[in-house]
Amino acid sequence: MGLGYVTSPPMKLVALDCDFAVAGGGLAGLCAAITAARNGSRTVLVHDRSVLGGNASSEIKMHVVGADCHGSRPGARETGLIEELRLEDSFRNPGRCYSLWDVLLYEKAILEPNLTLLLDTACTGCETVQTEGGKRSIRTLQAIRTSTEEEFLISARFFADCTGDGALGASAGAEFMRGREAKADFGESLALDQSDGKTLGSSILLTGRRCDSPQRFIAPPWIRKFHKDEFKHRPIQSYEYGYWWFEWGGHLDTIADSPTSIRHELLRIALGVWDYIKNSGDHPDAAHWALEWVGSLPGKRESRRFLGQHVLTQNDVFSGRCFDDAVAYGGWWVDLHPPMGIDAADEAPCEQIHFPHLFTIPLRCLHSRNVENLFFAGRNISATHVAFASTRVMATCAVAGQAVGTAAAILAKGTEADIAVLSTPETVSAIQQTLLRDDAFLPGITNNEPVDLARQSIVSASDMLPEHPPEAVIDGIARPLPEHLGPWADGKAHAWKAPSAPAWIELTWNDPVCVSEIHLCFDSGLDRELMLSASDHASRKIVRGPQPEIVKHYELRDDEGNLLASCHDNHQRRRVHKFTEPQCIRSLRCILLETHGNVSPALQELRVYAHPSVARC
Repeated sequence: MGLGYVTSPPMKLVALDCDFAVAGGGLAGLCAAITAARNGSRTVLVHDRSVLGGNASSEIKMHVVGADCHGSRPGARETGLIEELRLEDSFRNPGRCYSLWDVLLYEKAILEPNLTLLLDTACTGCETVQTEGGKRSIRTLQAIRTSTEEEFLISARFFADCTGDGALGASAGAEFMRGREAKADFGESLALDQSDGKTLGSSILLTGRRCDSPQRFIAPPWIRKFHKDEFKHRPIQSYEYGYWWFEWGGHLDTIADSPTSIRHELLRIALGVWDYIKNSGDHPDAAHWALEWVGSLPGKRESRRFLGQHVLTQNDVFSGRCFDDAVAYGGWWVDLHPPMGIDAADEAPCEQIHFPHLFTIPLRCLHSRNVENLFFAGRNISATHVAFASTRVMATCAVAGQAVGTAAAILAKGTEADIAVLSTPETVSAIQQTLLRDDAFLPGITNNEPVDLARQSIVSASDMLPEHPPEAVIDGIARPLPEHLGPWADGKAHAWKAPSAPAWIELTWNDPVCVSEIHLCFDSGLDRELMLSASDHASRKIVRGPQPEIVKHYELRDDEGNLLASCHDNHQRRRVHKFTEPQCIRSLRCILLETHGNVSPALQELRVYAHPSVARC
């Protein structure tokens, strides 16, 4: 009887067709997919893990930081979709459970009717064609879900690589950079004299729990052993969450070596540091602490960076440059790390170079220069290693994702497929105005939508505090602009604020208007940091719950006092009321009845949109 060979079961082929296909479900890809779906595009999101969020998920537990630099740049916090997610998590998840954050991200994806979510599904390649202009164009994305024995062929008009490592773009032949450039390459003072192939490293984090009695830690025999002198630049300040400087592997290939040698060495490092804390005798106050969780998946910082029509540089970042085609912004310090990480014991674990102003990210940094229908968002955008050291943080990745999703949805309404050809000034302006409508922030750009009827109204209010006039709700800016944010910032609050609740603000038109949508934007405390963190220390100044500035209870009434809409338990910054039947009104009164704690209720912006078929009654 001969030997038989068992082969893998055949994969079932599933063909999907959509407007926009996104590879990678970290915050950049999730924001891109949700935004495109909300703006009318049939969207497919492919993610190779069981949970969304990437480095922010429960698999890695890195907190989401951004332009406000841990609160040291007040007023710079990102709004738009990432603010919606943070506010919802803070409201629902006061106990800081990362699994609840996972569930929230999952919920936001599955409740979008235009979005198809494929979890546990890896992008394995794509089919491309050569275009007449000498570029490539992606026709189908190929993905496999082994758990269901399915192979997916996803056809789309536009694609986005938000995988971090650039799996889709690399297979499409998109040009990219890797490693650290030389000073002469882009004229950057912080770059190396000679380029090399090294990157920032990766980290595996851990969490600890304080117990009522002393707890032992029996270290595996294969861990690394550490001594006190190895931590002179890496202080051990707490035991509940550690440590971003568990970093290693930037001198290796962070793609090819990540699942093998880098992951293994990071586990040796994380457990070795915990062994030092528990068993060296140098930290007797750790006696009651037990290891609660240690990550299995490295949190990666850097690999490929794709080349767009513009490469963001140190000079763009440091000058606070405002691009004509700005669609996102950043402000995190330029945060450079030694590639050897913890093995560079005589070096600081990072060098954070501060700069004075926010900077913008142009659309030209978010799409490929040689693959005509490929966007990218996240840590793989078109930037030098030095500029990337600021743009790589997750809140910045999220706003870039929202920009890409908005752009894809707008461009998909046309007939062409070349992003560069479609990115005319008129299209860029439409993208920018849609982002502002959806509460994204673009430094130096204001709402100028002619279809916003609020801008044609006369504004009055029951009362106001000094420097908070009612006209501020239609001035085109939906947030305070402290002067330290940039030369375009005027220092004004850009909000109507009343001394106490209840208070009202009213828009009046000379002739009746036919209304289909009303958008409100409330103060949500942008001068504070807002994030989910496993660190007690990092969470000490963060309000876990509804933000006290947000208006909890409000009503919208017409000129005859009829109730148009109301909300009794609001905890979001942005609220949209859509009417199935157009409302013919001469005035709109917004009554702020109660906040979540602040004495003075405030409204940042009020927008009113006409019914699509008729603006005037």
